[in-house]
Amino acid sequence: MECAAVMLTLVLLLAPLKKITSIAIAPCDYPAIYNFGDSNSDTGGISAVFEPIQAPYAELMRLPYLSAYLDSIGSNFRHGANFATGGSTIRRQNETIFQSGISPFSLDVQIVHFHRFQSRTEELYRQGQTDLAVGFRQMSIIQLRTAIPDIINQFSAAVTRLYQQGARAFWIHNTGPIGCLPISTLYLRNPKPGVLDNYGCLKSQNKMALEFNRQLKARIRTLRAELGHAAITYVDVYAAKYELISNAKSQDFMVPQKICCGLHEGNTHVWCGQKGIVRGAEVFGGACVNPLDYISWDGIHYSQAANQWIADHI
Repeated sequence: MECAAVMLTLVLLLAPLKKITSIAIAPCDYPAIYNFGDSNSDTGGISAVFEPIQAPYAELMRLPYLSAYLDSIGSNFRHGANFATGGSTIRRQNETIFQSGISPFSLDVQIVHFHRFQSRTEELYRQGQTDLAVGFRQMSIIQLRTAIPDIINQFSAAVTRLYQQGARAFWIHNTGPIGCLPISTLYLRNPKPGVLDNYGCLKSQNKMALEFNRQLKARIRTLRAELGHAAITYVDVYAAKYELISNAKSQDFMVPQKICCGLHEGNTHVWCGQKGIVRGAEVFGGACVNPLDYISWDGIHYSQAANQWIADHI
């Protein structure tokens, strides 16, 4: 199930960065990008291995779409490569993608792919939320809180490995308000007072995400001291996303718990592009006619309009 996909996004950028906004005209100064992550930035990895995926993102970088590393036939890696796959985690999991939707290409596997890619390239231009979602399904709150340091350690080790292989510029997103994803409340029947916040978000999951981000930010401070030649940019995606969710109406968006593609009503969810039985009748989870009005695309991923708003506010 796709809700198991919430890994941090880790991007390697080459050359100085100019601020990117919706009105940016000049091309970005980075000649290449190497991306590690999950379905939020997968541009064809899972599609090449398991199933088709829709069109990619990041058009405002003014670079061609990144070719998925796992789809090497006819691909162009002159401007970088994308090692992200939908459903990826930082830590390796003991379930298959067919059991739970968790990708076998965890962050450490993506780093190995990068190393192999680098070793096959004569010149490398001189040169990643999923673990929490899985934890909410498999662990108690106490167990998950205890597991956070190990997740952070493995993420830190991956950054260090990339640094040792020549990476110098890192763009690291923290995890978003997982409790605000419509899918997070799917199985929550008759929640008790205080379980949800004023915007329909699950407080316990958001609290865990904030604790994860606190530990991640502290570790990044350590990495900056240890990796003397690295430029590490920490991006507070949580704050931007929660600001949008808490101000949805004033920003001309619909209620955050509404989704554009698929059907999400109470405890009923039909995935985007799939069929399901609702009140005894078969329904198709098609797309809405006004996607610009929605924050959530399919209950897990943000819409393009929401992502544009978030990008303009970080």
